[in-house]
Amino acid sequence: MAASKVKQDMPPPGGYGPIDYKRNLPKRGLSGYSMFGIGIGFMLFGYWRLFKWNRERRRFLIEELEARVALMPLLQAEYDRSTLRMLKENLEEEAIIMKDIPGWKVGENVFHTDRWVPPLSQELYNLKPREELLHTRFGFRWYV
Repeated sequence: MAASKVKQDMPPPGGYGPIDYKRNLPKRGLSGYSMFGIGIGFMLFGYWRLFKWNRERRRFLIEELEARVALMPLLQAEYDRSTLRMLKENLEEEAIIMKDIPGWKVGENVFHTDRWVPPLSQELYNLKPREELLHTRFGFRWYV
């Protein structure tokens, strides 16, 4: 076999261009200082909104308390009226039930005092069905 002529690769005339070997990463996002500043800004804004909302909520609570205080005499008067109405009904019923017992005094005070003593719920609902007593003692009240 005859030796074939091999052509060797050579650089182009003037040589190869420079090789880019430096690390060239693109800039990604904000710097650390700017992100820290933005975070502090968001925290300050959040605290400002929180303090503002707490002041408003406190004002709402004061307004609700003032409304309750203003309505309390009305609610107490309604409760007293219903209590007196039930006591009157109980006395009438007691007079009917105990009419045959000699010496029975209708409406005699059991506390032996002249001062007003609010009646117990058992005393008010003694002549009514048990469900009314349970509803009064443990039931839901709209005004609370």
